[in-house]
Amino acid sequence: MLPALDTAPALLVAAPLLLTIAALLAAPLFGMQRPATRIGVVAGVTLVAAAYLHWRLTVTLPWGASWPALGFALLCLGVELFGLLDAAILYAALLKRTDRSGEADAGEAALAARPRAQWPAVDLIIATYNEPPEVLEKTILGALALDWPNLNVWVADDGRRAWLRDYCMTKGAGYITRPDNEHAKAGNINHALKVTGAPFVAVFDADFVPQRSFLKRSMGLFDDPAIGIVQVPHSFYNHDPLQQNLALRDALPDDQRFFFEAIMPGRDGWDAAFCCGSNSITRRAALDAIGGGLPAGSITEDMLLSLALLQKGFVTRYLNEPLAFGLAPESLDAFFVQRSRWAQGAIQILFLKSGPLGPGHRVRHRLFFLPTAWLSQALMLITALVAPLVFLYLDVPPLVGVTPQSAIFFLVPMVVAQVGGIVLLGGGRYYPVAAQVLGTFQSFRLLPVILKTLVKPHGHGFRVTPKGSDAAGGGMQTGIFLACAGLMLATLAGLLVNALPDTRIVAQGALVPMVAFWCAINIVVLFLAAMLCFGRPALRGEERFALDEAVAVWRRGQREAVITRGLDVSVSGIALAGDGVTEGEPVRVRLRGVGSLDGTVVRCVGGRIGIAFSPAASPARDRLIVQLFTGGMNSKRLEIGLWAATLAVLQRILTADLQVQARPLAQPPASPRAPLPVLLPDLPPLEKRTLVLPPARRAATLSHGAGDDVAA
Repeated sequence: MLPALDTAPALLVAAPLLLTIAALLAAPLFGMQRPATRIGVVAGVTLVAAAYLHWRLTVTLPWGASWPALGFALLCLGVELFGLLDAAILYAALLKRTDRSGEADAGEAALAARPRAQWPAVDLIIATYNEPPEVLEKTILGALALDWPNLNVWVADDGRRAWLRDYCMTKGAGYITRPDNEHAKAGNINHALKVTGAPFVAVFDADFVPQRSFLKRSMGLFDDPAIGIVQVPHSFYNHDPLQQNLALRDALPDDQRFFFEAIMPGRDGWDAAFCCGSNSITRRAALDAIGGGLPAGSITEDMLLSLALLQKGFVTRYLNEPLAFGLAPESLDAFFVQRSRWAQGAIQILFLKSGPLGPGHRVRHRLFFLPTAWLSQALMLITALVAPLVFLYLDVPPLVGVTPQSAIFFLVPMVVAQVGGIVLLGGGRYYPVAAQVLGTFQSFRLLPVILKTLVKPHGHGFRVTPKGSDAAGGGMQTGIFLACAGLMLATLAGLLVNALPDTRIVAQGALVPMVAFWCAINIVVLFLAAMLCFGRPALRGEERFALDEAVAVWRRGQREAVITRGLDVSVSGIALAGDGVTEGEPVRVRLRGVGSLDGTVVRCVGGRIGIAFSPAASPARDRLIVQLFTGGMNSKRLEIGLWAATLAVLQRILTADLQVQARPLAQPPASPRAPLPVLLPDLPPLEKRTLVLPPARRAATLSHGAGDDVAA
């Protein structure tokens, strides 16, 4: 075939690529939500992949070469086939995306038809270890503000901190400790389960703040007795390292949107969604069926819990609505603590009886819970960086028999089909260039962790992801930067050496232009990954949210308020448009629905006023936290087109800098200003909840061991 292909007309050579592009462009016209369209996309990608694999297996392997050359080629083929297996699992997941919002509507309506006193009781457990006050207060106040009558909020503190116990008692939350930290987070939650008794248990990490409607939207899904867990996405009110360090805050969604808004709804279609550790509700009867608590055999106890429940006939249901908001990793160190724990835990479940290789699972569940993505992505990306260097310096190609015509006919359509299909099925949540950059960046650190865990599955300590002031921010990943810089220099040097006939190492000079194109892509990815290594510290201790309403400011000794307009607001301060105050003077600020907050003018320049709020505890401060973090002010999803996001990422090469740019999270609306709203008077303090326990559970609580501390 190859000689004929090499002499074929250009249009014939490009025909598969043109047909692939045309099919990808035409698919949305038929409606990507239609099952037939999604099946057609998967079938088309499969057809292109089959043609590519036939060529790859029959033409490109150097069977007559030396053992080192054949071994390298087979190694590259093995990594590629492993990656294609993982891609097939991903395509299967994306094929059956669900939308449970209709069921949530029906469940909420059914609840509304019942007396509120008859709504089922819920224990909400906030698991904490060492998170600082500014993180915990948001979660605790947000939980207490939930619109649910029969609710007990418990703070399970593995740090045994007196200040947190006092804070919980002041606000009306229960406080639970234990004498040791056995089994880390899973052990902490299991201990809390023993001293609580509601039929449903919601679990939140210390930094995730539930929206007021969280329980009303999700509890109705439990009308199906087979549902053991209801999980909602992890959404964030701050920026992740990719957005922060590449200055892409408003040009790219956080890197977990593809997982939570495309992959998880797809897994849900196969009853293979899983608990993600926070923002979930579990039926206590389901926990009782597996021994009364979370499995403790993996440091990712959440995924293992879903697997254990599947063995007992309970499924995890996924509701793709932003009903809780937390903190994305605030520094590169925090990012790698989190991702390393996820990778280790995913590998650990392979070796457990309740894992995907254990008894009692359906074939589809075994496939979906295989942790192939962690290893395949790291191997694929590292191999893609190293393979051209082996060819340029040792003249050992990863595949043979490749001509420009065959690459255009087989290879390029395969890449376009595979990436394009994921973009279409992912509903616009997959950004290939950004994914490639972040995947390459993290692979340098995660691949050793994954390989080490495969050799030694257990015995790894549980590290909590640093949050708030503990996350520090900034910093530099020196090892990754040196690896990226070294690979870039080696790639450039290899191209220069092989560009001239007198110094060329590669015997087939005609292949150098194709390899040069491959290397150019690698250099772009490595450059952006190297930029990621420079952590940009956040300039502000609290995240700011856009505000567009009238704000009254009282100066000391003045009876008349200065009327200004809000620009943005945070727990620690507010930015206003106006004048009439002076820098350094104490003021009182009144916000609609919040009340009056004491503060100090810290900036007054050019018609802009900056006021820092007093950090002292007050009912108004509590109401401000609840309004900012539970009322939907931060629930809008960032919708960015594929090409706009890709261009923004690539532009960072031309505008690379390490300057931290200060700006609020969101800009006020550009529309003409609405009339100034009437300011509401101060509101009463938040209602303090009273914990209600069944008699048996209360007795167990009161008679608990001296080493434990349970405050109700």
